Amino acid sequence: MRIEEDIKLGFKDVLIRPKRSTLKSRSLVNLTRNFYFKYSNQKWSGIPIIASNMDTIGTFNMAKSLSEFNILTAVHKYYSINDWNHFIKSSSKDILNHVIVSIGTSNLDFIKIKQIFLLTSEIKYICIDVANGYSEHFVSFLKKIRNFFKDKIICAGNVATGEMVEELILSGADIVKVGIGPGSVCTTRIKTGVGYPQLSAIIECSDAAHGLGGQIISDGGCSVSGDIAKAFGGGADFVMLGGMLSGHNECSGEIIEEKSKKFMLFYGMSSKSAMNLHTGGIAEYRASEGKTVKVPFRGSVYATVSDILGGLRSSCTYVGASKLKELTKRTTFIKVTEQENCVFNNVKK
Repeated sequence: MRIEEDIKLGFKDVLIRPKRSTLKSRSLVNLTRNFYFKYSNQKWSGIPIIASNMDTIGTFNMAKSLSEFNILTAVHKYYSINDWNHFIKSSSKDILNHVIVSIGTSNLDFIKIKQIFLLTSEIKYICIDVANGYSEHFVSFLKKIRNFFKDKIICAGNVATGEMVEELILSGADIVKVGIGPGSVCTTRIKTGVGYPQLSAIIECSDAAHGLGGQIISDGGCSVSGDIAKAFGGGADFVMLGGMLSGHNECSGEIIEEKSKKFMLFYGMSSKSAMNLHTGGIAEYRASEGKTVKVPFRGSVYATVSDILGGLRSSCTYVGASKLKELTKRTTFIKVTEQENCVFNNVKK
């Protein structure tokens, strides 16, 4: 047993210090980034925000809508081959260029990913997605996928420490997904006592990844657009969103009505709700590590995404970053004990 004495930070622990700027308007900020990837020799250009591969968020409908913003969607791993076939046949090249295919680490997942890529060559991304990316089996599966799909952009996770980021990149990952327990409907930290505050994880993991020519995705912990700015400011190349995109038409959650108001159910992928739906219940050797919540139904995702991008542009103007790529080197974090004035938070609209 050992104790690390330095305090690790989450988004709530900091603010970004404003700096002098020559920007006259938020409209001058360019949120598009261009990426080249370590192993695949592929190029991608777009806004580096990703809809999470949770089954209520990473849907085909979400991919269609977010592609209009030049934003990626990590499509969840529970669609059948027939579902994929129909989606691919009905989608434009532009939509498919904004799709990430998610898989687990079983033999059936390997067979399925090969079948999907027989249907199209337009999709560039694979996401090998597990809750705990620290196992030897996960690393072995990553090597297997890299060996078979040499030209695809492969992201792998989740982990939260620099040494594991380095191992995954050296094993074939172009991008590593970072986040253990920060999600809005994740209870891993409560159930297991394991985790890592997300901002510190981003800072440490991005440093490890960039030193090897790789990238990271910050996965989880963002509840407002300011958190997304902090993630990019801390060094994240991509930011993945789940809860912030929940409750929309493009999601697949169950809609319920209470007192003439509509809500959509949103749950973690290790929750009882998810396991009942996809695996027939909670196996006797494990516990639920997620919760189910009711999210106010918000209609189309377009207004939400526009608001997020507006907040991100505003963040850049406060520090003088004319491009999103510049935000990291223009960011100075200050540790704080308060974020906002909450005096009217409970006032009914």
